Amino acid sequence: MKSFSYLKQISRSRSAWALLLLSALLLEAIALYFQYGMGLEPCIMCIYQRNAVFGIALAAMIGLSMPDKILIRWIAIIGWGISSIWGLLIAIEHVEIQTAANPFFASCEIVPNFPGWLPLHEWMPAIFAATGDCGNIDWSFFGMSMPQWMIITFAVYSLIWLSVLLSQFKKTR
Repeated sequence: MKSFSYLKQISRSRSAWALLLLSALLLEAIALYFQYGMGLEPCIMCIYQRNAVFGIALAAMIGLSMPDKILIRWIAIIGWGISSIWGLLIAIEHVEIQTAANPFFASCEIVPNFPGWLPLHEWMPAIFAATGDCGNIDWSFFGMSMPQWMIITFAVYSLIWLSVLLSQFKKTR
């Protein structure tokens, strides 16, 4: 397919990885605006989704560093995929918590489950501390809550990732 050849070609360019990085950083800026500009407190699931977006940004920075090197590109693609799919699964779980028939049985943790060697919520509480309730729907747009929008966002990231991944197997001249 011609589109796979094109995707493989642009995955070797810095501009594609820069666009991925820019999109992730924009999402992080929007999240911080919601938190500090609008006063919406992030819950633990929000923080995990925020981490998934940071994972996409990190993968993009890796890809941006040397996209023409196959090993670097593969590390970036794998990181992007893990972060996108993990974020999608977390967003789906978050929506399930928000739409549970009995909210008393649908709860989430209060303290993030970060590795002991990486306590982000202690190092940078302004970004990684969870202060909200996962079951609350404090914001919606076109009738969809924030985690529902994040399902769409992570699904788009995942679909683009899958296309880029498959393009890597396309033989080029």
